[in-house]
Amino acid sequence: MKTTRKNAIALLVTIFFIMAITIGIGIGLGAMKSASQDAQSEKFMFQTAIVLDDVLSILNSSQEIDALSDANATETFALFLSQTQFIPVEIEDMKVLIQIGSARGRFNINSLQDESAKLHVQRAEYLGAYLKRFRVQEEYIDFLRDGISGIKEDASYHTRLFYDAPYMYRDYIASQQHLEQINEAYRRQHRDTSLKNADLKTLFSFNKEKKTKIDLNYATPATWMLMLGIDEASALSLAQKSNLYESYEDLPISDERKVVLQEVFDTTFFEPFIEVQVAIVQGNKSAKILFEYDLKNKKGSNFVYEI
Repeated sequence: MKTTRKNAIALLVTIFFIMAITIGIGIGLGAMKSASQDAQSEKFMFQTAIVLDDVLSILNSSQEIDALSDANATETFALFLSQTQFIPVEIEDMKVLIQIGSARGRFNINSLQDESAKLHVQRAEYLGAYLKRFRVQEEYIDFLRDGISGIKEDASYHTRLFYDAPYMYRDYIASQQHLEQINEAYRRQHRDTSLKNADLKTLFSFNKEKKTKIDLNYATPATWMLMLGIDEASALSLAQKSNLYESYEDLPISDERKVVLQEVFDTTFFEPFIEVQVAIVQGNKSAKILFEYDLKNKKGSNFVYEI
């Protein structure tokens, strides 16, 4: 427990060090604020730190949370998620909204770069078919591949992505904001605005661990469309089922499609990982922090923040 707590604190310190740097750069660039306003911003920063620390402490110490990681906790986990979708909290003049959901309901965009060359190709083909529905050009997938390909000394990239953004991080795609930078480069270079038609926010998740599984009990309609090549109505039916899926036999799809789920997309029926979003508003100041939490190992990761 002490080790888990230390890891959580280390992550917290890292986040708020970056926050402090961000605010410092803003002031250094000539933000016109009074001393009192500066003090208010600093106070807000530390209040935000306290809120996040409280959330992590609750996740780390709650006995109820302990029960969710048990192998037989499928129904308990589902009930927990249904009751914690929105948790509003007001602390004096500060409003906090905590949202919790499954962290395994979407396709991990970084799994396009799988160790298996076969899976790499197959997943790209399924993604290409999904995007074609929305008239997105095939070259877009090359932009995604470049975004997770790492630094190449010979600059043998598929696109001119890094001509537009030479300092972009490229080991993996870390967040929705990171993806949007790639999307903007694609739109500008190909003069293609069709990406707005595809629901990429509910399709992609962002985890540097490329071998994450997709929990079929929480797969989004867009994820079902990607994996099975089905229409939106069929995808909604699979996503809005009345009972939890316990095995592939419970799925009302063909055996061929069940094979795709198991062999191409690495799916499962219970993954105790949650995605936690903390939105904080105080007057005209706001912050949003998004992170993933491993219920079994009691560890937060993939922290993304906006101030």
